[in-house]
Amino acid sequence: MTTTDVRLQPKKKGLTRRQKRSLSRGVQYVVFVAAVIAFAVSADWGRLKNQFAQGSIAKQMFPDVITLALKNTVLYTLSGFVVGLALGMVIALMRLSSVGPYRWLAGVYIEIFRGLPALLIFIFIGVAVPLAFPGTEIVGGTYGKVALALGLVAAAYMAETIRAGIQAVPKGQMEAARSLGFSPARAMISIIVPQAFRIILPPLTNELVLLFKDSSLVLFLGVTLEERELSKYGRDLASTTANSTPILVAGLCYLLVTIPLGFVVRRMEAKAQEAVK
Repeated sequence: MTTTDVRLQPKKKGLTRRQKRSLSRGVQYVVFVAAVIAFAVSADWGRLKNQFAQGSIAKQMFPDVITLALKNTVLYTLSGFVVGLALGMVIALMRLSSVGPYRWLAGVYIEIFRGLPALLIFIFIGVAVPLAFPGTEIVGGTYGKVALALGLVAAAYMAETIRAGIQAVPKGQMEAARSLGFSPARAMISIIVPQAFRIILPPLTNELVLLFKDSSLVLFLGVTLEERELSKYGRDLASTTANSTPILVAGLCYLLVTIPLGFVVRRMEAKAQEAVK
């Protein structure tokens, strides 16, 4: 066979890279659908309904699950967020300070409270503080304790987020403010911090979602019937009715808040990326 004959032979065609990706994607879809069908067929939906979806029990939870449990959860979350944001702002500025002891104190705080589980912080506030300072009452009762516990945990994360946001602002902004006669403190508060908050708004909203779920730890502080949040409320009713429907309803109430917040975060992140482009 001559070289010309070899060149004239048709080349064997294989799958292109795009076709391979499409085939791989199709196989993944088939596997996913098969897994969903297998789960749907094998699950005992009757038993699940009896244990988690009793309409009569769910009706008994209203309106208290909204007007009491969800309201308390939102109040706990917002109070903890406010305390965490204020404390986190102070720690972030200490972290950026030119004074060494401020930086060291801020670093130690962040490492400790970011490393400890939130559960231990709640136990510390509820047990250790009264033992260490007999007769001392935290302002606001249970609401004040929850705000302090959630705030201490959130501040460690928010401080690092705020610090990163401040450092993301171009240095020329501070130099321009100083050239206009602003003091360093006034320039930071009036010029730098507002720009930093526009940058860190999405991660701060994510922190709000996390605090909303961490508020369930309030049960370790010992709450009254009127101070119960969603998890405690659902668990108490589940014990009373010997059914898990209240837990499912409480979970849906969490999603009623966290899903819209998650949507808001995604929208803010998308707008931030568009602004950068």
